[in-house]
Amino acid sequence: MAAPLAYALIATDLDGTLLRCDDTVSDRSRRALAAASEGGARHLVVTGRPAPRVRPLLEELGCDGLAVCGQGAQLYDAGSGRMVWSVTLDRELAEAALGKIEAEVGQVFAAVDQDGVDGLTLIEPGYEMPHPTLPAVRVPRRDVLWEEPISKVLLRHPALADDELAEVARAAVGSLATVTMSGPGTVELQPCGVTKATGLALAAERMGLRAADTLAFGDMPNDIPMFAWAAHGVAMANAHLELKAVADELTASNEEDGIAVVLERLMG
Repeated sequence: MAAPLAYALIATDLDGTLLRCDDTVSDRSRRALAAASEGGARHLVVTGRPAPRVRPLLEELGCDGLAVCGQGAQLYDAGSGRMVWSVTLDRELAEAALGKIEAEVGQVFAAVDQDGVDGLTLIEPGYEMPHPTLPAVRVPRRDVLWEEPISKVLLRHPALADDELAEVARAAVGSLATVTMSGPGTVELQPCGVTKATGLALAAERMGLRAADTLAFGDMPNDIPMFAWAAHGVAMANAHLELKAVADELTASNEEDGIAVVLERLMG
């Protein structure tokens, strides 16, 4: 059996962290996570992707427990295929928030992730998916985005950089929603107060684990709350500067098995 880790919970982001650019997990990373599991640690996926976009990856990884999805708005049980807990973004507030942002920067293009284990990703005219491998349904008008309950809104601007758009959105939206940036071309609005940290804390509690037990890996500003909650936060070499600034440790990039590098060292 592998040597036990000092951490009983390994929380990993997916895109830019555990996943390589081609949406695959390397054999080395798989072996390192399997060895950590043999040593008694639990692996928990904590991702901005909604549950329906995570299910195939969880199956491939052999994960049959909890997963934190939708930036913390969803707690999904892979074993039963059901949503254990979820919170939605009020659609009237979301529409109002978009209006406030557009009053500052002009037209933005929006998409939504619908709530539920079978929820769709809907994109309005002009919105281009930053992650082309993820399925989405194009709708003819913005008002169609609000027809079913949603977990979050995704925003893109034709000219502003992600950091600029996120900064303007935070100032314009205020307490209507939480604004975060989860990847290139991915500025998001989610329910106020909901973050990866709130979802991670809920999952850990259900697993009988604590922040002090948790080792977290990430690459983008949406991982900052998770790092603040966990005992030890590890940023990938390809991580955003804001996350690197608050990380306890830096590792190799997602393409260079950064998670495995850390786990192999900790397991001796």
